[in-house]
Amino acid sequence: MSSARKIKLKLKAPKPRNPLVAAAIQRKAGAHRKSASALRHAEKQALKKQLREG
Repeated sequence: MSSARKIKLKLKAPKPRNPLVAAAIQRKAGAHRKSASALRHAEKQALKKQLREG
């Protein structure tokens, strides 16, 4: 069995990511406003507060 050929597997390296885009996403570039989920959550809390108070 020592005469068996060794198979070398060649894998393509993944395309490198753009470091500028990653930095922009991490610091949430853009307008300063609450996300849609934050607004939805605030509305839900306000509704619950109104129902509790009467």
